[in-house]
Amino acid sequence: METINHTHEHTHTHPHPNYHPPNQKKPGWFHNLLNPLRRVVDGIQIKNNRFAHLICQTIPCCCPFERQIKLFGKTIDIPPLCKLNPLYDEFVGLRFRALSYLADVCGEDVTRYIC
Repeated sequence: METINHTHEHTHTHPHPNYHPPNQKKPGWFHNLLNPLRRVVDGIQIKNNRFAHLICQTIPCCCPFERQIKLFGKTIDIPPLCKLNPLYDEFVGLRFRALSYLADVCGEDVTRYIC
């Protein structure tokens, strides 16, 4: 089998010099203040199906705050506000772990929890 030789050098680490990951956390005092709470939510382990069902019922699969309001003949769009929640990614991860537990470990059908 023929080996591939790397014959050129990269001048930057990403294809585009201004590349930023989509959910890159910006360091700051508020972000650092919430790190212990983030670790607590990320550390929650799903070990039984009743707890997994509770999580799937409590954490919605899509943002419930996005609305269109008609007022005096005009439509006002209220954007989804979930991304303003500083623990949004951790809660989405927790819900995903609960869904995975129910589907993979318990063998349950989780389609009722998916939007």
